[in-house]
Amino acid sequence: MTLPSGYLYATTYAGIRKVAKDDLSLIVSQTPATSAAVFTLNRVQAAPVRLSKANLKASKGLVSAVLINAGNANCATRTGDKVALATTRALAKTLGFKANQVLPASTGVIGVELNPKLITKALPKLTESLRMDAFEKVSEAIMTTDTVPKTATAELLSGKGVIRMAGVTKGAGMIMPNMATTLSFVMTDAKIAHPLLQKMLKTACDASFNRMSIDGDTSTNDTLLVMANGASGVPVDSKLAPLFAEALTKLMQDLATQIARDGEGAKKLITINVTGAATHQDATTIARAIANSPLVKTAICGNDPNWGRILSAAGNAGVVFDPAKADVTMQGIPVCKGGLAAKFAQVVEPRAPHLALAHNFNGADGRRMQRKNALDAHAEAHAAHRKRRAGSPALLRNHHAFKRLQALFFLFAFALFQPHVHSHRVARPEFGEVFAQLRFM
Repeated sequence: MTLPSGYLYATTYAGIRKVAKDDLSLIVSQTPATSAAVFTLNRVQAAPVRLSKANLKASKGLVSAVLINAGNANCATRTGDKVALATTRALAKTLGFKANQVLPASTGVIGVELNPKLITKALPKLTESLRMDAFEKVSEAIMTTDTVPKTATAELLSGKGVIRMAGVTKGAGMIMPNMATTLSFVMTDAKIAHPLLQKMLKTACDASFNRMSIDGDTSTNDTLLVMANGASGVPVDSKLAPLFAEALTKLMQDLATQIARDGEGAKKLITINVTGAATHQDATTIARAIANSPLVKTAICGNDPNWGRILSAAGNAGVVFDPAKADVTMQGIPVCKGGLAAKFAQVVEPRAPHLALAHNFNGADGRRMQRKNALDAHAEAHAAHRKRRAGSPALLRNHHAFKRLQALFFLFAFALFQPHVHSHRVARPEFGEVFAQLRFM
């Protein structure tokens, strides 16, 4: 794993968790980093979110350190604001940073008072352990109900040098972001202006975390931060900007997919692709309605290719379309054509490990638009396939593991809730992936 230059990482156990597992993390940029962020739109916002917003405004987007605690959300408490302020100021004093260049982030239980002394007493040990190769330890220390750490890295080659990116995220429950994510931090050594970085972050977020849903809830602590410290010496100019934006988007899509895959109790990852709608927003609205439909979730959870529930959810989205022109495809197999049942066999058969989709759009005005946005799954067959029973639907018996996820024009990935599944698990041999496509002709 090649990490961006100019960053240090550290973790320690501060006693916030009930179990002796690292619960305090630190990300430090050796030079103040130009930063951009988006936060939860939940009206109930945790103290760290409020202080991070204030500090970013006061520092004009410069960030030197991020202090993250797990095990307590520091939300809906009497002392939340005082705790966030006291701990960030203590860290700033320890490292010699400006207080407004230190951002707090918290994840865990809501409504429980957080003792700031647990954090301030741990700061000396935490700061002394800062090093370049502790990135993966941060990904583990910020986990709560997550079963696996979630990281992604990328490199961008230019004539002036190499730009590197590294992202770390956590999240498994209370996930249906809107202009926000769970806790996610992306570091890059690129040199980029704040307005351009904020614009790129918004675009990348809309194409990744904002198209993900697990349980339909938005957290009080959602934070997505991108830091660019310029340590590579490579400026993101007008020529390099599109490539940088694309790399950032793909990295964030990778992280978002990992969250969806690891949803609390998840057994399946579903990617919904809507094409042919009159507008981009219409397609987005329909896809989200399908993703959040309990009936669609239960059908797929039960390995039932019940396309009627998909079409019904689309019809309840509040978007005008002609059902007689709607097609539904699952796992590449047409199950509904022109709003009517299509013939398909529900038999067990292996599926190809690679899936590419080409999308043909027919807009409401009759003009034909062609857009090819391939889902370059580059999937490899799951190592442990679920034991197949005779007569089980082939459509929902496919097990793949994404190695990377390319940009989709309309992407909504969400993980299903599966009752009676232990939340603490490492290997999930029964995990499957399902692809559904809804097309309007």
